[in-house]
Amino acid sequence: MANRQPVYLLDASIYIFRSYFSMPDAWHNDQGFSLNAVYGYTLFLLKLLSELKPARIAAAFDESLGQCFRNDIYPAYKSSRALPDDSLVFQLEACQRVTELLGIRSYAHTRYEADDLIASLARASRGSGRPVHIVSRDKDLAQLIKKSGDCVFDPADGRVLDCDAIVEKFGVRPDQLVDYQTLLGDPIDDIPGVPGIGAKTAAKLLNHFDTLAVLQLNLDDLTNGQWRGGARLRLSLQENAEQIAIARQLVQLEDRVPMSFRITDLRWDVPSRRALTRYLQKIGLTGGILSTIEKSAVWGTL
Repeated sequence: MANRQPVYLLDASIYIFRSYFSMPDAWHNDQGFSLNAVYGYTLFLLKLLSELKPARIAAAFDESLGQCFRNDIYPAYKSSRALPDDSLVFQLEACQRVTELLGIRSYAHTRYEADDLIASLARASRGSGRPVHIVSRDKDLAQLIKKSGDCVFDPADGRVLDCDAIVEKFGVRPDQLVDYQTLLGDPIDDIPGVPGIGAKTAAKLLNHFDTLAVLQLNLDDLTNGQWRGGARLRLSLQENAEQIAIARQLVQLEDRVPMSFRITDLRWDVPSRRALTRYLQKIGLTGGILSTIEKSAVWGTL
């Protein structure tokens, strides 16, 4: 019988940035760098670990901005995003160290994004028969939901996306999400969509044709009178065929990142309260957060 205890995969960077933009700029080190992201992210991790009590957990970090393999395919990919300044780079590195001190195995790669690392970790985890619970608020990760028991959830708002919730939210199955995202594009990531196709039309097309490949082989069906504006849809899909092929490569996650992903490496290690406290003191975080760490329920969960 398969082990049903989930493997938790944390999209760490998204929660670091959430703390960076939401926490007050009230803590600084000797160099004048802000520590607000480290403060908020540390509290987030303590709460998360106390609530989940995971047997296996890993965290993925983004280090590929501007040099991801997707930029080779499409140079404009995420081009509108500003590179982090020295202060934010310091905090990102500090948050990764905090993650490791709390016993969580961490992964990062200069050519692959955190989403690709999570996809590869999910693939390795499924080989062990365990469900995958992805901790994130990024809708792009929903394409990794493969079977009952898998989910993407955001502890901040309690939202859980499992197979049924994905169908309800997007109108397509999890295995159709790559095609769905390809048709829509993603302005946040500077991925162009197909002109004239919005969320409802994309879902309707995939519900009828099942896959993007089948749709592209049967474009003439769009002009049989069943589809409102079918001639316009056909023309848009024809004229943007090359763009569609590129977009699909951009939105599909790579689940074979060339790194070692072993389920045995994801066991939650016993964290060291003393080591975490000393590190935060070293980088300039003192006061209330140290008291919070001392009182955290994390230390009694293992």
